[in-house]
Formats: sequence, C-alpha cells, structure tokens
Amino acid sequence: MNTFSNILITWYLHNKRDLPWRNTTDPYFIWLSEIILQQTRVSQGLPYYYKFIERFPTVYDLSNADIDEVLKLWQGLGYYSRARNMHFTAQFITNELHGKFPDNYADLIKLKGIGDYTASAIASICFNEATAVVDGNVYRVLARYFGIYTPTNSAKGIKDFKALAQSLIDPDNPATFNQAIMEFGATLCKPAQPLCTVCPLHTSCAASQENSIHLLPVKEIKTKVKRRYFNYLIIQNQEEQLLFQQRTNKDIWQGLYEFPLMETPHHANHSTIIQSTYLKELLGENPIDIELFNNTPIKHQLSHQTIFAKFWIITVNLPLENGIKWKSFYNFPVPILIHNFIEKYKLQA
Repeated sequence: MNTFSNILITWYLHNKRDLPWRNTTDPYFIWLSEIILQQTRVSQGLPYYYKFIERFPTVYDLSNADIDEVLKLWQGLGYYSRARNMHFTAQFITNELHGKFPDNYADLIKLKGIGDYTASAIASICFNEATAVVDGNVYRVLARYFGIYTPTNSAKGIKDFKALAQSLIDPDNPATFNQAIMEFGATLCKPAQPLCTVCPLHTSCAASQENSIHLLPVKEIKTKVKRRYFNYLIIQNQEEQLLFQQRTNKDIWQGLYEFPLMETPHHANHSTIIQSTYLKELLGENPIDIELFNNTPIKHQLSHQTIFAKFWIITVNLPLENGIKWKSFYNFPVPILIHNFIEKYKLQA
C-alpha cells in the first residue's frame, strides 16, 4: 500500500464519524445512504435516512410504496429525480432481480440513478471490489494534495481523477480507503477553512506547500443560472376549497404538487394576473377578489435556477371542481417553497 493510502486509512480509523450506514454492508442500506447524500450534507441527510429505513426497511417495502409517499418522505431534500429514480430502481431490483442487488460495479452502474460514484461505493463497501469513488470530496483532496489544476468537471478531469484515485486505492481494503478519502474531504480538507494544521498529509501536500489551497480544485463555469418568475394562484372559495395540481411536465419538482402556476418573463403585477388567459381558463369571467400575499418576491435558489415567487390570494364565489381543503395539503408531497408558504399563510389566517 502506498504512503498516501496508508496515512489516509490510519487517520480514518482514528477519526471517522459514527454513522449508521458504516455499521452494515447490506447493499440496500448503502445504496439508500448514497442516494440521499448526493448533493446533501450528512447533517441534513441523516434524519431522512432514518425516516426511510423506518418506513421502508427493505427494498421490497420501497418497491411497493406509492411514489407520492416516497416523494412526501423526500420533501425538503431537493433534487427530486433522485427519489423518483430510487423508487424505479427498487421496483426493478424487486421485480427483475428478485430483490438481489448486483454484486459488481459493471452491473450496478446499469441501474437507473446509479452513476460511477454510487456504483463504486456499493461495489467496494458491500462486495470488496477495488473500484475507487470520486465525488466532490475526493476531487478536492486529490487536486490539493497533488497540485492538479485540471478542471474537475471537464472530460479530461473526470477521466484523470478517476484514474488517479484508482491507482491509490488499497486493493485489499477498498471499502476503508474509499470511506477514508470521502471522510477526509468532508471533515478535514473542507472547501473553506480546511484544517491544515492538523492534517497528517500537510507536509507533503502540494497546495499547502505552494499556498494554493484556495485555488483548488478548479471547476469550469458551464451553466448560467436562469432566472424564473413564478406566480402561484391560491384560488379559494367560501367553502375553503382550493385548487391544487400535480407537476407532470419534465421540469423541476416533477411529480410534486402545487397551486396553479403562471410563469411570466418578468415580475408580474395585478393587471398581468387579472388579464391573463390562464386565469380566465381556470375561472372564466366570474368576479374575483385578488390580493398579493407577499409584496417582496420570495427568492428560491436551485443549482442552476433562481426562482422569484409571488403568491396571489384569489377568492371566488363559485364551486371549485376537484378542490381540496387546507388540512389536506399535508398529505401531498410539495416543493419546500410551497410548504413554507402554507406554514406562513396558515399562521396569518
């Protein structure tokens, strides 16, 4: 074993956090934890992990669940395609693979929602296959230690960092090595304010020697953040019925529920809403009472989108077909933006 791996593993065995998925090699639990922790900090993901294993203790339970229940349990984690893919893969494993996870990287990566990182994690931790994980933490550790300026999100960077990680992995103990380098990046070689003074690799780290820690890793700026203007129409009548609908188009929050939504190219005003064709399609020419709930648009930041949301309270004097009661909202999976509005609106009602 090379010196880098040896130091890393020794550090890990003395400093690793006590996390529930580290006490098992069951591929279902490892898979569940890895999917939850994609784009999610451990502190945020841990409660979700406990909720999922309590409600769905086996892959069969997850497979048999209704997708709305899965999305509801996922609510607040974001990147909802992870939950949809997870549910799909659970059904595939149950129905096509008789509940048995593939036991190697090559077959694991064929499953929906499982990429190189997750396949490597499951293969190494559960089946002792020497395939290196490369995630944001690993990119950061390797870029800084070896002084690599190749962008981590470029085709060359993805290929080169994977090859480097593969050359460093301990073939006799791949699970420990993979968990060690991820833990090292998450808790010590952090993005900001890394703990260099207590780092066991400090004296041989290129970035530390060259005072370039703040410059690494390098990432190409590829995606421009898109600005979107959402106008939610809270349409209710005297019987406290409201219109509610599911997002079915292939966009953010697919499969979640929301109020009727009118997206505009810029901030909308009362006139924009009242004169809109969409509102007339919903309510015809019936008289309405309309009031803007939040004078300042709510800014909701996603990875590549910034949403500015306004909530328009619209009261009508007519029956609302398929309307639901306020208390029913808690049965539906909704974006956190909608959840936060409901909580605030009910407090002021």
